[in-house]
Amino acid sequence: MSRIWQLQEAKNKLSEVVDEAMLHGPQVITRRGEETAVVLSYADYRTMIAARTKLSTFFRDSPLVDADLDLRRDVSGTRGDIAL
Repeated sequence: MSRIWQLQEAKNKLSEVVDEAMLHGPQVITRRGEETAVVLSYADYRTMIAARTKLSTFFRDSPLVDADLDLRRDVSGTRGDIAL
């Protein structure tokens, strides 16, 4: 189970944060009440990295690869003044 740690507590208990990440999954660290970082086990990190796909591969394998899409850019210029 993930846990939320305040930054100061995580700094003081870094070994415990790492142990929890290894045993129970990613640990969230907050600063001033905002989630700012995550500590995860190296195994979880490797799994995440292995799942990444190159952007070119993503587009090549897309179900839209053979779709007839109009990718031309509108070059008609800017819009006139807009009344607010």
